[in-house]
Amino acid sequence: MRNASRVVLTTHVNADGDGAGAEAAVLRWVRARGAECWIINPTRFPDTFSFLLPDSGAFLDAGSARATEVAASADRVIVLDTGEAPRIGRVKSMTDHVPKTVVDHHLPGDAPITGVALRDAGACATGELVYDLLLADGADITRPIAEAVYVAVMTDTGSFRFSNATPSAHIIAAELIERGVHPEEIYERVYGTSSLDRYRLLSSSLAELDVDEDAGVAWMTVPAEAFDTWSVTPEDLDGFVDYPRSVRGAEIGLLFRSTASGDTKISFRSRGRVDVNALARQFGGGGHAKASGALVRAPVEEVRDQVLDAARRAVRRARGDRGAADTRKS
Repeated sequence: MRNASRVVLTTHVNADGDGAGAEAAVLRWVRARGAECWIINPTRFPDTFSFLLPDSGAFLDAGSARATEVAASADRVIVLDTGEAPRIGRVKSMTDHVPKTVVDHHLPGDAPITGVALRDAGACATGELVYDLLLADGADITRPIAEAVYVAVMTDTGSFRFSNATPSAHIIAAELIERGVHPEEIYERVYGTSSLDRYRLLSSSLAELDVDEDAGVAWMTVPAEAFDTWSVTPEDLDGFVDYPRSVRGAEIGLLFRSTASGDTKISFRSRGRVDVNALARQFGGGGHAKASGALVRAPVEEVRDQVLDAARRAVRRARGDRGAADTRKS
């Protein structure tokens, strides 16, 4: 990474706070070392996190001529918060010729990106690994860099309430606060305000909330016409999957939505007994044991029942395994 002079950063489709925050931190770090650096993602950089970028030119749309030009002349691609080729979408073909560095806290999947890799599934977020790299390099961790790392850690730990809110996560947060991060200000910028249309979207989605109480599965389907009816983006769906997951008795919560191309995006959440990473991988996705996602090239109506059946089987297996463990213990 130190030897690179023209660097492209990328992350997974539909970047979240960890991917976007990690990108923003590395972007400022690489530029501070005197190298040129841009972000080229398979999908747009989330508006919610755009305040972390130093300028509007830092992000290039993957479909633009400028992005093609930059990718062609890059001498290093740093892939953050994913290590799987399908997850970086069209950026893969744009950068096939460029050496890769992967920084990720997910378990490697079936189609890993080749190159130098820093992978640690025990890290609370990719932001934690970026912070380790910054410290190892002796970098000047300015307030903007600290804010970007803080956003990465805060969002991926669910504001420090998920099981991955490790002692390390809290130590990093404390050190970043000492470097000038204001938690209230960051929380307000990320979570503190929502548009009225987002609440209308939530209301219409909650009307589509279904539960199979016996199976321990709850799911919500975003109305297909939602993005035509209101001024909302996929970013506005952040946190929606927590509603089915929080239904009493649900082991798994699922969120289904149609994409502009007619495919189906699925979010998987677990209360802990079921490994939804394994479940999502059945549909070409992946992530963490408690939080994963998948994109299926078929309409919601064709996909939903298959996913629900697989979810029911996963819950049955988990309950059976737990029962067997309790029997052995007794």
